[in-house]
Amino acid sequence: MTFDAPAYDQRRDQIETYFDRTAFDAWARLTSDAPVSKIRATVRAGRDRMRAALLSWLPQDLSGMRTLDAGCGAGDAAAVMAARGAEVLAIDIAENLIALARDRAAQPGRGRVQFMVGDMADAAHGGFDHVLAMDSLIHYPRSEVVSVLAGLAQRTRRSIVFTFAPRTPALTVMHAAGRLMPRGDRAPSIEPMAESFLRRAVARMPAFAGWRIERSERVTSGFYISNAMELVRA
Repeated sequence: MTFDAPAYDQRRDQIETYFDRTAFDAWARLTSDAPVSKIRATVRAGRDRMRAALLSWLPQDLSGMRTLDAGCGAGDAAAVMAARGAEVLAIDIAENLIALARDRAAQPGRGRVQFMVGDMADAAHGGFDHVLAMDSLIHYPRSEVVSVLAGLAQRTRRSIVFTFAPRTPALTVMHAAGRLMPRGDRAPSIEPMAESFLRRAVARMPAFAGWRIERSERVTSGFYISNAMELVRA
């Protein structure tokens, strides 16, 4: 499977611009306890359920382990992993989101985390025991999602828990509408992907040798639709 580095870089830059500038205020509000619209409330509820599901697949005791929160956003998952004893590296491409996460991390009870602006796929970040990537891959084409996961698999010792946008009728319609009616303030389009494609990639690609798909779970909450998957070393 070919990794198109220029296409990946271009999409990454679009995502950075959106979350760092265009939608930062809305994102900061969504990830807080502030009142939001009914539509955004369903998204918040869905994200809360998804985060809880991914974290439930990680050990309750992460003492002595190094974890990666890939695309950490406001740092909520990173805080939980740190509270469980992990050494956490939390990475996001949006500088303003990292600043927000650092500010919130200073609150009591959120644990200690190393926050960094950067690319989650960069091998320079080293190895990890566990990787969590919640809704940070959903804007990339499926070949690039698999390539990023394959790279992480080479540097991860125990498990990778992540989400992808499932190929559902609702998401397919929203995806098509987003392409037909572009707007300057709209998020980069979500790229739906069939679970069967991921399963075939894990089963066949040499980069995933020694790995298996352990669990898969879909979360649907109003306008939020996402699928969690757990990869573990066999």
